[in-house]
Amino acid sequence: MQLISYPDEDVNKSDYLLVEDQRSHRGLIIQVVDIQFANIPGILEDILRDVMSEESIRGNDIDPLDISSQVAVLKDTKLLVCKIRGALENGRPTHNVAWLPSRISSDISKFPIETIASGSDLSRPILLGRMKQNSSFMIDAKMLDGRLNIVTGKKGTGKSHLSKLLAMSFLDHGAPCLILDVNGEYTNLTRRASGEKSPYEGKITVLTPRVSLRFTLAEIGLGTMLDILLHALDLPGTSARVFATIWRQLEQKGDLTLKSLGEAIAGSDCHESVRDALQSRYKTLADAGIFTDDTPSTSSHRLTERLGAGGAVVVNMKNQSFTIRRIVVELLLSKITELLSHGRLKAVFLFAEEAHLYLRETYWDDIVTRMRHLGIFTTFITNQPDTIQENIYRQADNIFLFNFTNERDLDVVARAAKVDGESVKLLVKDLPAGHCLAIGDVVHDFPVVVNIRPLDVEALGGTRYFFEENRIACTK
Repeated sequence: MQLISYPDEDVNKSDYLLVEDQRSHRGLIIQVVDIQFANIPGILEDILRDVMSEESIRGNDIDPLDISSQVAVLKDTKLLVCKIRGALENGRPTHNVAWLPSRISSDISKFPIETIASGSDLSRPILLGRMKQNSSFMIDAKMLDGRLNIVTGKKGTGKSHLSKLLAMSFLDHGAPCLILDVNGEYTNLTRRASGEKSPYEGKITVLTPRVSLRFTLAEIGLGTMLDILLHALDLPGTSARVFATIWRQLEQKGDLTLKSLGEAIAGSDCHESVRDALQSRYKTLADAGIFTDDTPSTSSHRLTERLGAGGAVVVNMKNQSFTIRRIVVELLLSKITELLSHGRLKAVFLFAEEAHLYLRETYWDDIVTRMRHLGIFTTFITNQPDTIQENIYRQADNIFLFNFTNERDLDVVARAAKVDGESVKLLVKDLPAGHCLAIGDVVHDFPVVVNIRPLDVEALGGTRYFFEENRIACTK
């Protein structure tokens, strides 16, 4: 739908308007996605004539019919390109838009979409931020529960800031979170920006591979270890069967340790190529520093205890190699799946920062389908949208889009988002830093631009600057 806007009317991109038909007492809810000058025939010619006459003609203008003032208004008249998002029937919002209002007897007014997009029943509210009208915008945590969420945008626009906000809001409502932290951005959420303790002190546990994240072979189990060998270390199936036999023999003897496993592999009577494959993988596992023969304070117990109490576990993978990241993620996902299957955990909200750096491609579908039914509800955070498969986008329930200027990135997201591609391209590329376009169930399918609120925690991960004035300018 296209509307004419006169110069004195304050309408901005992403605003919602209500086109109310006075005859049928129904209204269409529309969103402004682009603003252009009205392309009226003769206006450009008149502007050029004005420019030329200002320099060459002197004297008094005679305009008895006051036509020049009307032409001046026409020059600044704008064309609002709008998308129909829903309708208002008997005061209630609906997505039934199989009709059009009258061009003659319709009134147009600004529409406060926050009351509809956030929903009327906010039993578990999350203060997301503010809208352009400076009104608070709330969402319901239930609209993120059991759903697949994607947070994406170019670097420095606020993706990780929003994911921290969501994770901390889940903790406020007692929901357990497992955070795969690639850059160490979530490790200081227990501190305020001033350095004092935050309300999340005691609710967040940080585990670091090789330091505080270590497992014994017994608590890992054969199934999880085979997942690591097959998917993280690419062990052939034939070698995996030999490894399983060795593992079971050690279990029967009651001698399942890292040392005895290495000795058993070296002394096995299997084919030389199989033994070489097993020894190379064993060396990788031993060097990773994640596996130990010490038993006190096991990581499995800490995971179960913290997540079961509605807390958060941050897995700090900063400065870890690609191989260790894959081993850790494979181990954790397999372990969490096991805990959920046995009813030891009710559900887990998984935050995967830059997931393309450690998740194999076949795991995307697994997380979205099988693990989703078990109770792992994932939020992917990435600045490279093309690394997420298109079918994952199509299954996403909520997408939070920050600024993108790259046409290729916009094309990837626009094809799969739960809103037309044209709206995505027109709205997202002009978003300032800290603003996002929320799409999906969380806004009841009414796309909304929100200025994400600040956090009073020591949120790491911001861009470092050498010149102090650059840092100050970027924080304003």
